[in-house]
Amino acid sequence: MSSGPKISIVILNWNGSGFLKRFLPSVVAYSKELAEVVVADNGSSDDSWSVVETLFPTVTYLRLEKNFGFAEGYNRALELVKSEYFLLLNSDVEVTDGWLDQMLKLMESDLSIGACQPKILSLNHPDEFEYAGAAGGFIDRFGYPFCRGRILKEIEKDLGQYDHRRTISWASGACMMVRSSVWRECGGFDADFWAHMEEIDLCWRMLHLGYLVEVCPESVVYHLGGGTLNYNHPLKIHLNFRNNLYLLFKNLPAGHLLFILPARMILDGLAAFVFLLKGEFVAFGNVFLAHLKFYRHLPQLVDKRRKISRNSKSGRRNMISSKSILWNYFILKRRKFSELNLPEP
Repeated sequence: MSSGPKISIVILNWNGSGFLKRFLPSVVAYSKELAEVVVADNGSSDDSWSVVETLFPTVTYLRLEKNFGFAEGYNRALELVKSEYFLLLNSDVEVTDGWLDQMLKLMESDLSIGACQPKILSLNHPDEFEYAGAAGGFIDRFGYPFCRGRILKEIEKDLGQYDHRRTISWASGACMMVRSSVWRECGGFDADFWAHMEEIDLCWRMLHLGYLVEVCPESVVYHLGGGTLNYNHPLKIHLNFRNNLYLLFKNLPAGHLLFILPARMILDGLAAFVFLLKGEFVAFGNVFLAHLKFYRHLPQLVDKRRKISRNSKSGRRNMISSKSILWNYFILKRRKFSELNLPEP
């Protein structure tokens, strides 16, 4: 593709023709004149191509030869896209009027912002935040992701309580605007993640390079969620446990790594034991398989950690909160982000 518009909205699709029919109309309608819309197809075997060609003639369709997963699929697709900003959008997201304008305004207000996300609400429960991103992502001291509006599986109603911008630790891959120059400087997603937490890793690497990640609550989208893998799918459990270890090993400051990584492994073991008590034997096995793959991948992870440390322009910035979400949730009974009293950066 030759030089394009200011923003490229890139939707990674895999056998999601039903989602394209349902959600592309809002994307096309609310993106005119400001952005091009691109569907990057990850080796689909359904009628996705004919759906786009017939119903959405203004949408560009990129064919990838097989399913590369979320991370590498986006890496390959964005190599073919030429624009100042990339907007990574899940195929099951409904956007609203002005969604792009507000995020673009935020990005253009400060060149140090590498990425941002909108406020993400649930499509099925529009008065609630959506699990994957809500109003901005954070990580607790043991590497557990949480959000403004979602702690563990406790999801808050949107009452306007998080309708102010703030710096966050990570932006959701469900809807994420990235400065293309920063994407390339970071090298895109880590393809070894395949799917899940790759956006957290990318944002952390942005922080190492001195960039900021922000949430733009003036922009609102609605996410169906679980479109490819539902939240309790065995593969998702495996990827989340494995990729969390990848994430921590690559990015934690040395002084934190020696304590946090072993502690997280113990907590994973306790989680596996809970799965066992519940009779969820597949989930139990996937936790241990995730750890086994982490150990097998250690040589590559060491190389990646050294590269991140070597290229860091801001020291090894720590994006992990001093809070323990498990302690706050189960012991202190704090179920809302506002109750954590996290300081503004």
